[in-house]
Amino acid sequence: MLRHHFQSYLDGVRREGRYRIFADLERDAARPPYARWRDGSNCRDVVVWCSNDYLGMGRHPLVIDAMVKTAQRTGTGAGGTRNISGNSHAVITLEAELADLHRKDAALVFSSGYVANEAALGTIGRLLPDCLILSDERNHASMIAGIRASGADKQIFRHNDLDHLETMLRHAGHFRPKVIAFESLYSMDGDIAPISRICDLAEKFGAITYLDEVHAVGLYGARGAGIAERDGVMDRVDVIEGTLAKGFGVVGGYIAADAVICDTIRSAAPSFIFTTAMPPAVAAAATQSVVHLKKSIAVRIAHWLQVDKTRRALRNAGIPMMSLESHIIPVPVGDPDLCREASTLLMEKFGLYLQPINYPTVPRGTERLRITPTPFHNDQMIEDLANALCEVWDTLGLRFEAINRAPMLHPHSFITGASQYSHRYAGANPL
Repeated sequence: MLRHHFQSYLDGVRREGRYRIFADLERDAARPPYARWRDGSNCRDVVVWCSNDYLGMGRHPLVIDAMVKTAQRTGTGAGGTRNISGNSHAVITLEAELADLHRKDAALVFSSGYVANEAALGTIGRLLPDCLILSDERNHASMIAGIRASGADKQIFRHNDLDHLETMLRHAGHFRPKVIAFESLYSMDGDIAPISRICDLAEKFGAITYLDEVHAVGLYGARGAGIAERDGVMDRVDVIEGTLAKGFGVVGGYIAADAVICDTIRSAAPSFIFTTAMPPAVAAAATQSVVHLKKSIAVRIAHWLQVDKTRRALRNAGIPMMSLESHIIPVPVGDPDLCREASTLLMEKFGLYLQPINYPTVPRGTERLRITPTPFHNDQMIEDLANALCEVWDTLGLRFEAINRAPMLHPHSFITGASQYSHRYAGANPL
């Protein structure tokens, strides 16, 4: 009887065209962005176009070497929670690097970005008396989970709508504890929050700002600290949450904030207290990646150049794009079955891996492909992608856009003051 209920749920998911099939892939560290795809008895090379390892740091020799040497010296695991096994020195070092990256008093590392959001927002909202959390409607599921776990009152403001947010803040009053929770870069749409203006409202109405920078750390700003650094407002944000699993290419999440806030979450968040600590080898690899990207402007410039070339190629081919603000290029399809068919055709016919993005990750009717170029996607790969998408669009009868042969954009939108580096690093080995 119980099995019937589970099967009924799965049947419903399949009928709606949102049953998820995960490709059997093995990334090739020596040949990014290639991976080996296994489909039954068949095995072939494919080009991955949707990885969140945006800069390819997961295969960087220095990062791998740090992980291997630390694992050989300390073993593969952490030995337990920090409460049981103590603080690994590798984790302490990582937290110091992250605090320095964001110019904050302290940082606290978690097993994932999801846990970081759930623990931090859950604890802040629970411990602040009569707290009101104001959440952008497109916030990540982990932020929503943390807000729910806090038990605090919540209100949802329309996406990046400052007038709506201001109305809510004014109605709440100046003296009630308030937290504005939002992201710097929304990963499914590729658009960016007006961080400075949100900070203006927070200061005007006495609110705490909680900023999720997971899709921006490593990629934006002079030292890779994210969009708040790029925009010169990092010091105005109270709590910055980030990940080590995307731009930094490893795994884990963190917050950076005032030392008292970090200590409070360390002391009160069950998902921190009762979760096995990050293994030293992982922490050492993440530290090496953070240290490298603090000074490696070249990789960010190389990344930007290939992102912009990809945008230009798709624009010239008439492939629709939802946003031009960031390194994330969402290509709208608008139907779950067609989105899945497009993904299947790209994989089976062209050897291009682009996972379909369907509900509940995005609202129904907004299904899409999500393209994330890296510094390792060369010009020929970009041309091949544009040609393949054109053929798939023709085959499935999807809508093209009018061709607009716009010039390349400038890398300044990634890195403040980057214009002086653009020609110097163009075509250089990014790592």
